[in-house]
Amino acid sequence: MNEENIIEKVRVPTFFKKRYESQIDDFDSPLVNMKAIRVNTLLCNEKKLINDLKKKGVKLNKIDWLDKGYTFESDFSMSSTAEYLKGFFYLQEAASQIPVQVLNPSPGELVLDMSAAPGSKTTQIASYMNNEGVLVALDNSSRRIEKLNNNIERMGVTNSIVYNKDARFANDLNIKFDKILLDAPCSGNYCVEDSWFLKRTSEDFDMKSDTQKQLFSEAFQILKKSGEIVYSTCSLEIEEDEEVVEWALETFNLKLIDTDLNMGNPGCTEKTKLCRKFWPHKTGTQGFFVAKFKKL
Repeated sequence: MNEENIIEKVRVPTFFKKRYESQIDDFDSPLVNMKAIRVNTLLCNEKKLINDLKKKGVKLNKIDWLDKGYTFESDFSMSSTAEYLKGFFYLQEAASQIPVQVLNPSPGELVLDMSAAPGSKTTQIASYMNNEGVLVALDNSSRRIEKLNNNIERMGVTNSIVYNKDARFANDLNIKFDKILLDAPCSGNYCVEDSWFLKRTSEDFDMKSDTQKQLFSEAFQILKKSGEIVYSTCSLEIEEDEEVVEWALETFNLKLIDTDLNMGNPGCTEKTKLCRKFWPHKTGTQGFFVAKFKKL
């Protein structure tokens, strides 16, 4: 991990320290600040964009484990640049770019984003699809839907259909999908918020897990046979990560498949070794978890 990304170390309460040390031997607790962009190839040439931003004094470095991700340093607001306003890039944390890369949607497919707003992953899916096929995006917040629609327009997405809908009732759409992204609502993680530990209890993790299982159950029902689901969270809690994966494997006719990631640690249980968990002190990113399933 690049030490420059570390802002400070967070004091971890004993309860959480024991939880994390049961998952990984050398646990550490940095607050990290890896600022990153994702290039939008729907609207620009990647090489030209990087050259243009460098001419403006932006320091950019390719993230070697991401398809279109770059870290950056800038003396000015990147969101005020003409390139940002034209939709040439999205300000998107590095780990947040992983789930869509793992899903790897293709042109012509029917794809669902179950928790779409504000649109980072929805617009990333569209870029993989090259605006070909159909992308359905759901969110149950009208306020967040407005942000989603704004980003869809800014990023040049033309193959999306947006519904203001609770994804737990996605079966109402009467559509079967080739691929589904379930980037599930979760409790978050400490490394981007130093007061996180003061706000969370184990009851929070159990409540989130219940919602995550409801969403996964709906996703399985509307997935085509041999279709794929990517399940992800920005949580490091086993109740929201490995335990949801094990529950899914026991409940539904599906299997875990390789994420093809060369970053992150394996899941911390024997049945979840094909999953990847991003520990901030290892990857220099926020905490993240991703699993990929295939319906049998």
